[in-house]
Amino acid sequence: MGAENIKPQSTGTLAEQADLHTMYQYAVQAPETEVEFFEETYEKLRGKKALSMKEDFSGTCLLSVEWCKSDPERSAVCVDLCPDTLAWGKEHNIDPAGADVASCMQIFQKDVRDVTEPKVDITCAMNFSFCIFKTRDELRGYFEKARDGLKDDGMLILDMFGGTECLDELEEETEMDEVDATYIWEHKSFNPINNDILCHIHFEFSDGSRMDEAFTYDWRLWSLQELRELLEEAGYSKVRVYWEIFEEDDEDDDELEGTGEFYEATEVENQESWQVYIVADK
Repeated sequence: MGAENIKPQSTGTLAEQADLHTMYQYAVQAPETEVEFFEETYEKLRGKKALSMKEDFSGTCLLSVEWCKSDPERSAVCVDLCPDTLAWGKEHNIDPAGADVASCMQIFQKDVRDVTEPKVDITCAMNFSFCIFKTRDELRGYFEKARDGLKDDGMLILDMFGGTECLDELEEETEMDEVDATYIWEHKSFNPINNDILCHIHFEFSDGSRMDEAFTYDWRLWSLQELRELLEEAGYSKVRVYWEIFEEDDEDDDELEGTGEFYEATEVENQESWQVYIVADK
């Protein structure tokens, strides 16, 4: 992606001119980092390269494009229910990547539970997307279907967030220099009785205009132990948690910031905010 993708095409405020999916990709996606984690983890655990990947809840297919670009032998399957988002991804991510990349990708506008072919080395569900399943039966059912779509030595990779501040209402701001805007992540509400969490993404621009509730997520905040248990109940042979390494902020010794490096962990100290990868072996 380049900043040229968000140059104004019409008059109006910056919020009115901004492209919703472009903003999302700049705000929350890091496909190069995720591809690196996938390939390094798979090779370490399996002793060979991962070549095929299925991206559940794929949205604009940005991660799958990066996966296919990283190695000419690689292929990707993208699954998402939203036709408009998939069409945007084809126009802005897949087609610009070239015919060689496009020929390595299969796109399905379907429920992620309905696609189990072709079998792949890795299935992933990023950006906490599986939290849309709010009951144990629903989530276990998804994990079972994901397992059905894996090769015999395949693995399911998820990401998850948590920490003490997840239980509070809050807004966290991040400057997005590429698009001259601020990304705002909001915990609107949390219900401790059923662990329902309502989150919004907002964008604020340098001219003072805003995209309020650009994206809304009505999720269940699953604990890591619940996820481990459900994956084991779904038949996965081993479940690993990879914890992000945090360091003191250079500008504030009382603050910790993530390094983007992860290690396999079985015991950690809780933090205000954390993000992990969960890797489940078929």
